[in-house]
Amino acid sequence: MSKRNSQAAKTAARERLRQERERQAKRDKARRQAIVAGAVVVVLAAAGGIGYAVVQANKPGYWEQMKSAKVVAPAHTTGTKGTTVVIGKASAKKTLKMYEDPRCPVCAQFEQTVGSTLRKDIDDGKFKYQYVGATFLDAHDNGVGSKNALSALGAALNVSPEAFLDYKTALYSTKWHPDENDDKFKDDSYLIKVADTVPALKNNAKFQDAVKKGTYDAWAMAMSKTFDDNKDGVTGTPGFVMDGKQLNGGNMISTVADFNKAVDAAMKG
Repeated sequence: MSKRNSQAAKTAARERLRQERERQAKRDKARRQAIVAGAVVVVLAAAGGIGYAVVQANKPGYWEQMKSAKVVAPAHTTGTKGTTVVIGKASAKKTLKMYEDPRCPVCAQFEQTVGSTLRKDIDDGKFKYQYVGATFLDAHDNGVGSKNALSALGAALNVSPEAFLDYKTALYSTKWHPDENDDKFKDDSYLIKVADTVPALKNNAKFQDAVKKGTYDAWAMAMSKTFDDNKDGVTGTPGFVMDGKQLNGGNMISTVADFNKAVDAAMKG
């Protein structure tokens, strides 16, 4: 091979190598762009999904829509739209109706002080217990926690009446009940965290799914309306009614002694 041909071959080889390097560089750049674009799409999709869920659960318009949405009533309910919730022995002749708001600090204090006595009376068949859920405390800060917690209580009731009572006790406990101005109950994750302290609800996929999907959101609004439209004259929570009359003349009941006295008087009436 002549020197001339040898030099031409080397030049051609270098040119092919240069072209191959350029093609490889372009492929590497395209791959990096694809990876970055894919990551952006994933992040945006995740953020969009989370954002959509948060917006849907917290915007006032969503809960307004639930007022006219089709109601899915939990098990263990009766009456119009499943808003009659009565728990206790069939042999009990009297029914104690209680009006409660999940965010109500006075309801929490009552549960922490008198709750075990109330539960014993229900279990002993002294009276049946009728629950009426309210959500008016959301109005003071444009919150949604009362509504969201009431929906979660519906999910617990769907599991069993006992799970409902245990979950309500947990929500009102000193450990889990938030300050009146802290709308923690708006977060499904927080409600599920509290539920994990209740044996019947711990890692209960069906319960958790109902909370996350808002299965009982429309039911919560229907239940809340029973408080708004009540004929018992109850305007705040907790409210106690037996035989159509407010216990203790509608005055506060905050101790076991006061509760027993008011209930015993109503039982005789």
